[in-house]
Amino acid sequence: MIAFENVSYTYPEGVRAIKGVTLTLRDGEFVGLIGHSGAGKTTLAKLAVGLLKPQEGRVLVDGLDTRRVPVSDLARHVGYVFQNPELMIFSRTIYDEVAFALRNLGVPEGEIRGRVVRALEQVDLGDKPLDTPPYALSFGEKHRLAIASVLVMEPRTIILDEPTTGLDYGRCLKLFEILKRLRDEGRAVVLITHDIDLLARYADRIVVLEGGRVVRDGPVREVLGDLEFLEGHGFIPTQVLLLARELGLDAITPSELAEKLCSRNIRSSS
Repeated sequence: MIAFENVSYTYPEGVRAIKGVTLTLRDGEFVGLIGHSGAGKTTLAKLAVGLLKPQEGRVLVDGLDTRRVPVSDLARHVGYVFQNPELMIFSRTIYDEVAFALRNLGVPEGEIRGRVVRALEQVDLGDKPLDTPPYALSFGEKHRLAIASVLVMEPRTIILDEPTTGLDYGRCLKLFEILKRLRDEGRAVVLITHDIDLLARYADRIVVLEGGRVVRDGPVREVLGDLEFLEGHGFIPTQVLLLARELGLDAITPSELAEKLCSRNIRSSS
């Protein structure tokens, strides 16, 4: 769906944020994009949606070269949710907020209503009256509203930049369940986050950025189960991984660890 071909990008002040990245993001994948501050994660996301244009190489979104296609056209294929949802929200009602992009495209109002309602239901805001002011929503609900305003365009890929910031664990779980459903519908979900625990439970694939380069790319178990790699690159391994290693087990999520402990106990008893 999205292909980076030897892409580099340097900001006007001279910071070379992305260095020769080649990467493919495919439909139906839940990809966790991790890296320390300044690794280039947000820059990579903005290149993927056309907000920034590569200075070397090229980015293809469903075959469209982002250097030659307007951002408004790319938005039909890939959506981007900012870290702070309040930067995206400006309308008087949640209906107007989600409908805004469709109205700009001249979509008939009858079709808009159906798509808005469907997008709000996808993010578990379907029980809110359509005239609810966005400022009356909680921070977590504002995140979901921002996601709905992207989903209404029906993009095949959605990229979220640190969406768990400011959310408690329960709201984080709810958000990840929503993203999992989107992945199950065949969309690609790309999530920039520092929350390795939740990525271990929900992601299919992990891409690690360091100094503007991809230093690791692989299945979630292969990357987040590599204790030596994580510690060697300054990541804090999950408590589940550390405990599993102490017990001589291969597990990266609580459910896996519980299952393997149960199996071990059954074998010991027999």
